[in-house]
Amino acid sequence: MAKPKNTICLWFDKDAEAAARFYAELFPDSKVTAVHRAPGDYPSGKAGDVLTVEFTVCGIPCLGLNGGPAFTHNESFSFQIATDDQAETDRYWTAIVGNGGQESQCGWCKDKWGISWQITPRALTDAMTEGGATAKRVFGAMMTMKKINVAAIEAARRG
Repeated sequence: MAKPKNTICLWFDKDAEAAARFYAELFPDSKVTAVHRAPGDYPSGKAGDVLTVEFTVCGIPCLGLNGGPAFTHNESFSFQIATDDQAETDRYWTAIVGNGGQESQCGWCKDKWGISWQITPRALTDAMTEGGATAKRVFGAMMTMKKINVAAIEAARRG
């Protein structure tokens, strides 16, 4: 199988494999495809330590790099996961936040490795693309939420 032309590289301190396996278990069309060990010592590890992990998240190719503590994640990068209903929204949110993560605002949360996730119901994005008064009402409702409440978004959409 040919390697993808573009791959998202995520820098981890030392837990790239654990993160990749968590994502692979949680999201559809996600898997760990390879684990590569360091051929020699490097600044934050030793020969034989897991250096990189190839994985996909919802079909998006990623590479986890165990580069050490020099760089940390922030909200300027996030995965946006579209959900079809409240049950799917709840499942992802609970898995991420409930396993050492933390809630943020407007459908954003962080996993225990510091990666940001937008758990975004299609009801929200569909309503926002309508524009005008509908988008304004939906946006106002979203701004009051942490995890997105689909019923409240649909109520705001209807006015």
